Amino acid sequence: MKKLYSIIRLIRPEQWVKNAFVLLPLFFSGNLFHAEKLYSSIIAFFSFCFIASSIYCLNDIIDAPRDRRHEKKRMRPIASRALSSTEGYIMMGITYIIGLLITLLLPTPQRWLLIAVLIGYHTMNTIYCLYLKQVAIVDVFIISLGFVLRIAAGGWASDLHITEWIVLMTFLIALFMALAKRRDDVLLYMDTGVAPRKNTNRYNLEFLDQMIAITATMTMVCYIMYCVSDQVIERFQTRYVYFTAVFVLAGLARYLQNVMVYKESSNPTKILLHDRFIQLCILGWIITFAIIIYR
Repeated sequence: MKKLYSIIRLIRPEQWVKNAFVLLPLFFSGNLFHAEKLYSSIIAFFSFCFIASSIYCLNDIIDAPRDRRHEKKRMRPIASRALSSTEGYIMMGITYIIGLLITLLLPTPQRWLLIAVLIGYHTMNTIYCLYLKQVAIVDVFIISLGFVLRIAAGGWASDLHITEWIVLMTFLIALFMALAKRRDDVLLYMDTGVAPRKNTNRYNLEFLDQMIAITATMTMVCYIMYCVSDQVIERFQTRYVYFTAVFVLAGLARYLQNVMVYKESSNPTKILLHDRFIQLCILGWIITFAIIIYR
């Protein structure tokens, strides 16, 4: 049972919540209750979950020596030696194969498009784990591109159009959270003298605070432009999309509070799963948009 528990921790199912981005094209297209497209989106979601877990395995194998010097990461299965590197590679291969096999449940055209996205995501993140995560700025951009590929996976698997707005907003919000996470790394480095990543010393608080502020501002401005654009007003047949901006602004403000005041940004998934204020903002945003789209 301990071995099974370690394997589950290794593949990080709690991180699968990130792959909810795969479902966004379905939601915004107004096809949430279209059985065929819903089915395709769910297949894409689970495929992406296992492919992402494969990368988590590789990441933990490569980072194990450094993780052992980290106050929290040292408890990861491979860093704590609950699992060996060999077992990590085996799980990496198994989850990768499962992710690709799930795509066989899709029709041929969508299947190959999804497979292309999954292989592209896995290749990009393999290079990231081996080298690009050591390159400051490039590392956070790679993370953000990974979320854009989630959007692409959901759209292409369900044969849905992906607008430039959803791509821009996804990239910006992912970049905002990635920069906030790097800020936590710098704080830990300042407190303990142990760098969580090789590129941590290429960041500092002043630079990250400015980048976080710029990215948060760009995110909000981009979202308001989206809300009042003629294209969106015509598509949803209402001028009241801007009401949803209240939830976005409140959510960004709360996340910034976690980052700047409480200094809790090391795990964005944990924040989303446990911060009631942010959860209420997301719920309010979803309900408001659902009323606009599906009324």
